[in-house]
Amino acid sequence: MDETVQIRKLNDDFRTTFSGGQVMLTSSVDALPDCDKRALLTKVRTFDGFNGDNDPHQEHDFVAVEQAGERYFAKIDYYAPGLHQGSEDPADPSQTVRVLTVMRADEY
Repeated sequence: MDETVQIRKLNDDFRTTFSGGQVMLTSSVDALPDCDKRALLTKVRTFDGFNGDNDPHQEHDFVAVEQAGERYFAKIDYYAPGLHQGSEDPADPSQTVRVLTVMRADEY
């Protein structure tokens, strides 16, 4: 399987299930009322509007959504096991821990 296709599949699987990595919320996102936080995370999980403008590397590693009039980003980063450095091969799940950070756009 092509490396980009494999990375995209792994990212989509993680983003849509929140399983297979770590999900981090910035303090402003974590402070949202529970109903707004759930709605935001549902939008991140169900986002499928990837295109050449918002996904130039075709890895599905970045999402921008709006919730309650505020713009939010969700970004997947690739770390080596132990989280002390970046992954050498994001296409290899044995070498990569995916970390999805959900933040307000002004925190990026």
